[in-house]
Amino acid sequence: MAAAQGSGSSSAGPSGLPSSAPGHSSSSTAVAVWEWQDEFGRWRPYRGNVCSYIEQIIQASQQKGRRSGSGLVSSIPLGRADPALAPYVIDIPSLTQFRQDTGTMRAVRRHVFPGDSAAGQGVMWEWQNDDGGWSPYEMNVCVFLEQAHATNHQRVDLGPLGYNYEVDFVAQVQTNKTTRFRRSVQRRLDAPYPVTTSTTPLHTGVGCSCQQCWPNSGTGPITTRYRHSMTNFPNSSTTHQVPGRTASVSSSSVGFVPYNKPTLTGARSTPRLNAQSALVLAQTGSLNTALAASNGVSAQTLPVKMSKPSRVNQALAATPTEPESVVKKYLEELKGTLADEDCMICMEKLSSSSGYSDSCQSSTIRPEAVGRLRNCQHSFHMLCVLAMYSNGNKDGSLQCPSCKTIYGEKTGTQPKGKMEVSTFPQSLPGHKDCGTIRIVYHISRGIQGPEHPNPGMPYTARGFPRYCYLPDNEKGRKVLELLKVAWKRRLIFTVGTSNTTGESNTVVWNEIHHKTEMDSNLSGHGYPDPNYLDNVLAELAAQGVTEDCLGQ
Repeated sequence: MAAAQGSGSSSAGPSGLPSSAPGHSSSSTAVAVWEWQDEFGRWRPYRGNVCSYIEQIIQASQQKGRRSGSGLVSSIPLGRADPALAPYVIDIPSLTQFRQDTGTMRAVRRHVFPGDSAAGQGVMWEWQNDDGGWSPYEMNVCVFLEQAHATNHQRVDLGPLGYNYEVDFVAQVQTNKTTRFRRSVQRRLDAPYPVTTSTTPLHTGVGCSCQQCWPNSGTGPITTRYRHSMTNFPNSSTTHQVPGRTASVSSSSVGFVPYNKPTLTGARSTPRLNAQSALVLAQTGSLNTALAASNGVSAQTLPVKMSKPSRVNQALAATPTEPESVVKKYLEELKGTLADEDCMICMEKLSSSSGYSDSCQSSTIRPEAVGRLRNCQHSFHMLCVLAMYSNGNKDGSLQCPSCKTIYGEKTGTQPKGKMEVSTFPQSLPGHKDCGTIRIVYHISRGIQGPEHPNPGMPYTARGFPRYCYLPDNEKGRKVLELLKVAWKRRLIFTVGTSNTTGESNTVVWNEIHHKTEMDSNLSGHGYPDPNYLDNVLAELAAQGVTEDCLGQ
């Protein structure tokens, strides 16, 4: 990525601006901005309409709580504000964004800015990424840039905000102060962020030590991705620069925006969970390993081809996926008096009927039936789980909406393609004691199937073949074997929209991160990275791909 925030410093800003990084304002008008944290530690703002929806839900919950004594809403589905965000839910108690179809978790935060700032005026500052698309700066950087722009500064140093960059307003470029690499920048008008009556001190710049900033400031890229735990997110002490270019992997690992899928409709109450995707065609694949030698370098080729869909191999490959049978397989129906708590899916009380009883009918599951998942022991309306499963992949697996435990074998929507593996003796930085494993993914453009966002329409496959690298040591080989399983289960890629290019109906990465560079980690996609192997093992585990899968 082009930039990453840090913990800030007291270095001088442009003439006429505060000599230290901006902190707080005493303005009485304020706007609220919600942001999510990517895997490099950058805080990416939701759009103004999404933030307005989040604020409305919280305010309505607070008013209801004052009247009835109930607690604050626990989860907010974002699909109602923006259909492109249908798979995403914000868990308010843990300040976590959860993606329902992959299980990925990311930290979120709420910051308050003055009404006359960039956020209040709907001004966005953006930098041009390697794919030609535009990526927004963190909101406190937008505020800082707009302040300098409004006071007619020709150039501004982003060092006080933890960026190793200068921005030239006249030339409209961002320059890396170390490498002198330049990128275009632009100023764009969007919808203003929602006005709030919060009495919290107004945040106008980098995270400081005030009560608002400290708990979730997260300034600086996280060196370990804490994306699969509801706790232990990085704190503001982490500081690291990522000043270089970004690899093509960023088109989805950072920039994937979920495609617009049909929503679960008919539930009586809001907010409710949107658990969507289309029917997945079960496809079989084989892992054929052949040994070859080329120029004295040992090369292990692993062609992994996805067979053409057919009714025959669907029937052979699929496990029993009758929706009612799957629900009853993993949930045990509860009898007697139920706890006074909400169903996380429909947000109705467990003691009342399912919120989806008007739109999801079943001859074997009653609207008031409540079930407990057998392993994690979380409880939901069984009809809600049936509705969630029926609007999902229908692959015979379930994922707990609360703790994300996977039941069964989770599969994805990766298009057919080929995975090749070879080894060579050159070492990766940080792994001088071993050679290198190279993975090559081949996927060609094609026509979307029933499991994809727009069945029957073409999809593109940009940047293939894609080359990825692992150290050829014990842990690297373990990751490789699990990646083979993930490939066979169609979990490594999907068809969606790239946030970096804005292109829809294209093949994008699907939340299992790969290293696409060997000898430079300026972009975050290369080596050295001492945490990468542990991180990717955690990401694979979140998809249900663990050591238990090997040898099956």
